[in-house]
Amino acid sequence: MTILSILWEADPEIFSLGPVTVRWYGVLFALAFFIGNLIMIRVYRLENKPEADLENLLVYMIVAVVVGARLGHCLFYDPAYYLSNPLDIFKVWEGGLASHGGAAGILFSIYLYSRNKPDQSYLWVLDRLVITIALAGCFIRLGNLMNSEIVGLPSDLPWAFVFAKCGECGMLPRHPAQLYESLSCLVLFAGLFMAYEKTREKTPKGLYLGIFMVWVFGLRMVWEFFKENQSDFEQSMLMNMGQLLSIPLVIAGIYLIVRALAKGKPSLEIA
Repeated sequence: MTILSILWEADPEIFSLGPVTVRWYGVLFALAFFIGNLIMIRVYRLENKPEADLENLLVYMIVAVVVGARLGHCLFYDPAYYLSNPLDIFKVWEGGLASHGGAAGILFSIYLYSRNKPDQSYLWVLDRLVITIALAGCFIRLGNLMNSEIVGLPSDLPWAFVFAKCGECGMLPRHPAQLYESLSCLVLFAGLFMAYEKTREKTPKGLYLGIFMVWVFGLRMVWEFFKENQSDFEQSMLMNMGQLLSIPLVIAGIYLIVRALAKGKPSLEIA
């Protein structure tokens, strides 16, 4: 640690066994699903829903997050390359996942899941899932930190990080933008979890989802001002791709909050 910055030299790899390498990002990604599943088991028990349904829900979620986030990255940030090299879309191990694509994948997959579950409406499921997704966002951004990726802009703040393992960063102190997002997701998780524990039967449908969308993507628009752009084409834009994609999600979140508060119906009531 220097006087004005923190030297960040974390190794993204935990250990290797022959051709198999275990990385912090993968472990944190898996941990997010594991803890999220434990939380959902508790939710289903408290609300007398079949726990067996969670196996299907977990499959929907894993596929939705991986496929949606990967396609989102390819189509939002470098469509020309990936449309010319479509097989590279499948190279998930090379990195490149977009949270907006993951969000779209989850919204669509839960529609497919809930349409065959009359006792688990679309908003009922999403209101509870966003609690676990907020925690997952915390873990995933910690994974980005361990990878020394999605780095912030240069900064002279005392908590700025020097990303020694980021080849393109130089030795300039930078905003730890990954930590900013990780901590904001952790705060959201704590708030949603405590609210659910206290008032789950009185919460209007769609309220938790709306709060999640406004908080996560509203703050995403703020945190982007502290980050390096992910693609060259963003350099000339007033707002980068992450901010532009966040706008409709924030608007949708505001609509859900207003709608939920206006109707005031318990989230356990099935539409």
